[in-house]
Amino acid sequence: MDRTPDGIRGSSIAAGLLGLRRATTLWWMSLAAFGRSLAVSGAILLVGPGLGMVPRAMEGVRALAARRREMALRWAGVEIPGPPGPLPTVPAGASGAVARHRWIMSDPQTRREYVWVLVDPLAGAFLAFLPAALVLSGVWGVFLAFFGVPLSVEWDGLWYQFIPIEGRATAVLAGVLGALQLPLALWSAPRVVRRHALYTRAMLAPSEAELMAGRIRHLTTTRSDAVDTQMAEIRRIERDLHDGAQARLVAMGMTLDAAEHLLESNPEAVRALLVEARESSAKALQELRDLVRGIHPPVLADRGLADAIRALAMVSPVRTEVRVELPGRPEMPVESAAYFAVSELLANVAKHSGADRASIDVHYDHGALRITVSDDGRGGADASRGSGLRGIERRLATFDGVLAVNSPVNGPTLVTMELPCVLPSPKTTSS
Repeated sequence: MDRTPDGIRGSSIAAGLLGLRRATTLWWMSLAAFGRSLAVSGAILLVGPGLGMVPRAMEGVRALAARRREMALRWAGVEIPGPPGPLPTVPAGASGAVARHRWIMSDPQTRREYVWVLVDPLAGAFLAFLPAALVLSGVWGVFLAFFGVPLSVEWDGLWYQFIPIEGRATAVLAGVLGALQLPLALWSAPRVVRRHALYTRAMLAPSEAELMAGRIRHLTTTRSDAVDTQMAEIRRIERDLHDGAQARLVAMGMTLDAAEHLLESNPEAVRALLVEARESSAKALQELRDLVRGIHPPVLADRGLADAIRALAMVSPVRTEVRVELPGRPEMPVESAAYFAVSELLANVAKHSGADRASIDVHYDHGALRITVSDDGRGGADASRGSGLRGIERRLATFDGVLAVNSPVNGPTLVTMELPCVLPSPKTTSS
């Protein structure tokens, strides 16, 4: 998939200069890949440490590849799929250069990254250097227009590309040819940046079969998570019914039975028992309402995601600003997942962040529901450590949704969720 690149509005000269700067950056990065290739090759041939150095070196290669994917998307609009999975596990007891090389070549994505880091210092650097080479050649040609004749005499002959510098006329011709190469460099630079991104995609992108296998693994995992979540929810409902409403209803039945036996002999005691039964019925009804609200809140069912999130913000102990722009209502399962994710995040803000203010932004863009929850608290939130954030990740993964957490120590915290969905309703809700 190709997207609109991050470029410059304005003159073609400005766009060419930006492209030239980016091509030069890519050239330097391609040369820097040579260091990574040496690290991997050295780890393969190193005697003594065993296989442990190779995965560490390949992690550096994977990080460099991720950086290049990000640059390809931002600079050229070329999206390069990431690895279908993590680095493969190191086989136990493997040692020697042959075993290390076999470990790299056993995984298709690791093999691609290994080949790329070996090839990029040559092919990638050559491609990215073309605009700069045109600039240098053009500047040299213009220089020869003024100083070519004496240099040719001093050096006993001088050529500029296919032009021998033999006099004033040929020196001026070299200057004209060099001057023409300068706009050519500006014209070619953005195109070279895009070609470099396409070359990187050809080197790093997983095959369709690998993407399909990764998709199958993802669906298997999310299906298992969805089943586990559903079973946990069923057990929670069963426990709440057994320990809450069911126990109160049983107690109320026993109270009414006692009242029946005392109806003729002690009317005052019957009155007290009836009052107790009425209180038990009210509490049982409230517990049933709370249980239903935990399954699918009435405000969400009746008024939609926007008003349900506003209701969450109103009862949050942290002052929360809500902004919602939706051209319709998502499907009920997506709406429910988004609501409970926001509810969990607001609970985390209130419990752990120490924040004074929070904000929620909900909007729909390019076929996805995007929700951002931010606060000015102490930060330090980590999805790998927090069970609440991991639960949100599993809930969103069921719908192919993603969760991104940016929470440096001392804050602030920014949590972004994205859920692919369609909005069938024409209703518009905004604040």
